[in-house]
Amino acid sequence: MESNRYTRGQEALARIHGHIGEGVMDTLKDIAPDFARFIIEFPYGDIYSRGVLSPKERQIATIASLTTLGNAPTELKAHIQGGLNVGCTRQEIVEVIIQMAVYAGFPAAVNAILVAKEVFAELDNKNK
Repeated sequence: MESNRYTRGQEALARIHGHIGEGVMDTLKDIAPDFARFIIEFPYGDIYSRGVLSPKERQIATIASLTTLGNAPTELKAHIQGGLNVGCTRQEIVEVIIQMAVYAGFPAAVNAILVAKEVFAELDNKNK
């Protein structure tokens, strides 16, 4: 029986990442099923499901954080796509990354801009 956390998490994951998020969880299930469940229950079921910030605001914060980390391009790519899915514009995403150059340095911001460029190009190619 699935917990309320898990159900909320699946709903939040689908709202932000669509079918791509479920695919990532399916990929993890064969090697680390508990880890996949933890990701759905904790970040998405507990944190992303809180009502204080909007999904868009949460994605902006996540993009900023992943940019400052500078070592999580896969997650950054997913959350840039997630940001677009919940209403962020490309300009807003780029601006958030530029803002992070002040705190994380230019190398981290350049890396993040290149990830954003890749996401935008993939979307443009898909929409042709």
